[in-house]
Amino acid sequence: MKKILKILTPPDRWKLPVILLLGVMAGMVLLLFRASNAHSYLSDDPETCINCHVMFPQYASWMHSSHRETAICNDCHVPQDNFFRKYLFKAQDGLRHATIFTARAEPQVIRIKQAGINVVQENCIRCHYNLLNMVSVIQVTGENHKEGQGFRCWDCHRETPHGSVRSLASYPHSLVPQLKSVTPDWLNRYTKKEK
Repeated sequence: MKKILKILTPPDRWKLPVILLLGVMAGMVLLLFRASNAHSYLSDDPETCINCHVMFPQYASWMHSSHRETAICNDCHVPQDNFFRKYLFKAQDGLRHATIFTARAEPQVIRIKQAGINVVQENCIRCHYNLLNMVSVIQVTGENHKEGQGFRCWDCHRETPHGSVRSLASYPHSLVPQLKSVTPDWLNRYTKKEK
């Protein structure tokens, strides 16, 4: 262990610059964590979905649907069968979303990926099992639908729960909660004194 520490310790003349550089990097990581609301992605709060502006139409349409009373975004779009699968899915999906939004590569029309299709179909059946136990739809998964074996729930229930959201322009005047500022309160107070 001492050998490893000795190898990792910089020469004396480099200690101060290395400490300063590590401090700046740590500060940038913390600022990025705060600015991106990264902590919110661990929660199930529906407002987390509108951290990115492209999700406003989906959020607004859900807010005006009957599902709002009984289900939040993660109830439908994240696996609910166990803790590990839920957070693994959230991490994978979140990393993909963060990459797309950071690169400004979001499409005009948002389409659900196959992994999401599988999860949503699974969750429709999970919540509505009592209504579906007499219908053969309960054997339909996102995967076997892809192979042409049956219909997904939303093949018939097209506007549940997002209405007819098709693009970023679908709900141009929708009212959504304003995102909180990433500027710390102490800095806001300080800059208001300056003026």
